[in-house]
Amino acid sequence: MVDFNKLKEKLESTQAWLEAELAGVRTGRAVPALLDSIKVDAYGMQTPLKQLANIGVEDARTLRVSPFDISQVKDIERAITDADLGVSVQATASEVRVIFPELTGERREQLLKIAGGKLEEARVAVRGARDEMKKDLNAQEKEGEISKDENHNAQEEMQKFVDEANKALEEQFNKKEEEIKG
Repeated sequence: MVDFNKLKEKLESTQAWLEAELAGVRTGRAVPALLDSIKVDAYGMQTPLKQLANIGVEDARTLRVSPFDISQVKDIERAITDADLGVSVQATASEVRVIFPELTGERREQLLKIAGGKLEEARVAVRGARDEMKKDLNAQEKEGEISKDENHNAQEEMQKFVDEANKALEEQFNKKEEEIKG
């Protein structure tokens, strides 16, 4: 019997990766997940923003970042600005506001291209996982561990997993595409 657990894990991690990447593709709405990748130079080390502050949605286009230690406001402001997310950043004495501009038609097209690129990267990762599994199956057949028929059946079953994963990736992209188009 052929073990597909390694392949399934790779396919699931690729789906999770695409979901995280697409969450980072900013639409006109304020989404706290956009700030997940930001690291702040705090206490002598790079610290994830979400460990230093509460991030909340103030309104449809504004996030409010409330640091646990208000002495970190300037560092947080600098980290968000340096991340070059295409947002405006305003700091007060105790918090930072992140303001998302309205999306233009041109910017929507750029975002769709970025999202499409992320989808293609995920597809390449799925193909890589499939090719690796194919090599393993062919090697097992060559070494006599599995028969030619078992190899053929296993490759058919593997392709079903790959097709399911590609369908899930496509659905994630389509959802993001709708969100971008508004």
